[in-house]
Amino acid sequence: MTEHWRRTSIELPGFAHANPIPAASRIGPFLASGALTGRDPVTREMPATLEAQLASVFGHVRALLETAGGGVSDILKLTFHLVDPADREALNREWLAMFPDPADRPARQVVAARLDGTALVHCDLIAVLPAHA
Repeated sequence: MTEHWRRTSIELPGFAHANPIPAASRIGPFLASGALTGRDPVTREMPATLEAQLASVFGHVRALLETAGGGVSDILKLTFHLVDPADREALNREWLAMFPDPADRPARQVVAARLDGTALVHCDLIAVLPAHA
């Protein structure tokens, strides 16, 4: 007998899109996010620097996984959309802080992007959550 999984929208407190879309969607153990931006979750302002935007993005990543019932160890792949894809120093600092073990890191891709307003980075992810989540 095949289990039928239903899609579930995942909303993230302190984070919302301007368009009518959730922060992420889940089917069974699979979670896919929409674009996670660097907007500060408290002030709702876009920080001026890439470093501050990345800190917010990584905070959103952690909060999204926790909201969905998992953790950062469940991430399969992260894709970062950077206005300047050559500027990876700040990205690598946040990356190494979240994933210090080289034998236990998700896949990562960085692509060049033209983003709205003052955004310097967007991120999206795919995760496989534990069955109990």
